[in-house]
Amino acid sequence: MKISPATPDDLARLLAFRQEAASWLSKLGSDQWSRPYPADRLLATIEAGTVFMVRDGDATPATITLTPEAEDGLWSAEELSEPSMFINKLTVARTHAGQDLGGRLLDWASDRAYRSDAKWLRLDAWTTNQALQRYYLQQGFEHVRTVREGSAVNGGPRVSGWLAQRPARPTDHGFVDESPAPQPITE
Repeated sequence: MKISPATPDDLARLLAFRQEAASWLSKLGSDQWSRPYPADRLLATIEAGTVFMVRDGDATPATITLTPEAEDGLWSAEELSEPSMFINKLTVARTHAGQDLGGRLLDWASDRAYRSDAKWLRLDAWTTNQALQRYYLQQGFEHVRTVREGSAVNGGPRVSGWLAQRPARPTDHGFVDESPAPQPITE
């Protein structure tokens, strides 16, 4: 499997990923991702070079967004002074569930963050999705705190404020990485 930056041609696939995940989560009793994500915001992240796609032949089984930019209102000024990379929108297609693609993507992100001179790999997860929170804890993340104040980037109240982090470190993720070398982040 290969990982490479998303292109604008991937926009429809990324929107479909989100719809598929929302439907699956709804069946599990979660409202996660039930509000549509604005396509223009997603396209902007693609154009910024922060969205990455896992490709397996003709299939695209997973995606992750990795950025040095934190969502407003989540992390403290002290935390933001530490060089960090932030994970968003990690999604694995149901056709590829159970193959540890999510764990491998987290390892890839950790490795990329490390090569960017980041100290931390951070994320915010759905506040009410305890299964997802347990998953991230099993992947070596530590819960920092839960933020409920503020609003979501796609409207409505903040729903993704469970904050966690793990040290950035080199890993053997097993992907053929076709993305450009990461640029060092500045403190």
